[in-house]
Amino acid sequence: MALKERPKPFLLPEYCKGCGRCLDACAKDCITLSDQINPATGLVPVELDLTNCNACGLCMDACPEPYGLRPAHEGEIQDFELEDPAKLFGVRPSDAPEPVEVSSEILSLPSTEPLVIKGTYASALGALLAGCRHVYGYPITPSTEGAELMAKFLPKLDGTFIQAVSEVATVNMMYGTAGAGLPCMTFTSSPGFSLMLEGVSYMIGAELPGVFVDVMRGGPGLGNIAPEQSDIKLACHGLGHGNTQAITLAPSTPQEMLDLTILAFELSFKYRNPIIILGDGYLGQMTGKVQLPRTLQKPGIPKWAVYGDRMHRRNVITSIFLTESDLEAHNEHLNRKYAAMQVEKRAESFLCEDAEVVLVACNTPARAAKGAVQELRHQGIKAGLFRPITLWPFPVEQLVEAMRGTQRLVVVEASAGQLEDEIRLALSKAGVREIPAIESVRRMGGILPQQDEITAQVLGRKEVRA
Repeated sequence: MALKERPKPFLLPEYCKGCGRCLDACAKDCITLSDQINPATGLVPVELDLTNCNACGLCMDACPEPYGLRPAHEGEIQDFELEDPAKLFGVRPSDAPEPVEVSSEILSLPSTEPLVIKGTYASALGALLAGCRHVYGYPITPSTEGAELMAKFLPKLDGTFIQAVSEVATVNMMYGTAGAGLPCMTFTSSPGFSLMLEGVSYMIGAELPGVFVDVMRGGPGLGNIAPEQSDIKLACHGLGHGNTQAITLAPSTPQEMLDLTILAFELSFKYRNPIIILGDGYLGQMTGKVQLPRTLQKPGIPKWAVYGDRMHRRNVITSIFLTESDLEAHNEHLNRKYAAMQVEKRAESFLCEDAEVVLVACNTPARAAKGAVQELRHQGIKAGLFRPITLWPFPVEQLVEAMRGTQRLVVVEASAGQLEDEIRLALSKAGVREIPAIESVRRMGGILPQQDEITAQVLGRKEVRA
């Protein structure tokens, strides 16, 4: 009969060669080397004292011999039936009351003069105003200034900043903080974001909030530290293994870096899901005028949190569903949540009402595209700009509206077609078959599309690149 409780280890001394790996693995010091040679093998095996053993199983995992340390019950080796953590011990006994929602508070701020600050600084201030007091990160250009500012501010605000040993450690620190129901975030750039994706998948599976500010740089690989829209496909369709999606915001100014960071925390807790903010290297380092809002948020405690107090003692957070039917049901639940996120589509249109040529761009390239629209209008060309603010979910209905009467669609981007792929996929999924001819202005490697390049494409001129 399979065991319902996790078994403690059982040693077969004739298979133990005394390598000592299990000694290092045991946190309870239950294993020691014997002082006697086993006459059957001529080796010195280990000895077990299971008085303090918590049946964690790490010693059995560490043992390189398939029959050395084995699961046992009363000295007899038996199989162990794996169960989901939430079901392993049944209903948790507790006299604690059912957890209740501790609501957040909106506090007033005095009026201030505008600031002239970098995009990364603006995002950091937005996080502070949204109530974030827990930030983890690993330095990576061109995002590091956001973490540096948090390292200065948070200790003075009873907060916590930890420079993690890696991006992998960073995202797992976020997992723990988010599990406690607390707002948390990180600043990173493209290679670092790639390293975080396993943890992002865990957070999505466990339905945990968190904000990831990815200041994109050139790739693939280490590439360089110059601006590129290299992570659009990663954020929209590559957030780790499994059925993973997250609302992805694309600011184009330092003011939007602040505003969309505040929005990201709101959406993260609304949907219990990570939110991605995609900036680019130029936007992260560029200074601009930023007006602070008149309020800030003091976060509460969600009723689902594993906060460590008596009220939340019964809560369990996990992304493990060992039964196939349970995991399928969880994925169907996630799909319903992703469908609910569709209402968060955001976009901005500029002079698209009568446009015969519509430019589509986001992040810093949208600023050059807007300048091109104004120049083309001066030359008598009816041009407009469509700027998606959410890249996932893509604002396809707004794009269709902006394309009415349009003869040409020109996608302006600092990548090899990642934004264009999102446009084509969104239109295809929406069943839109009649679309204008799609053209492109693309730069890569840290070079951004320039206004004269965009204008030349619309006018049909051959532009000589610098």
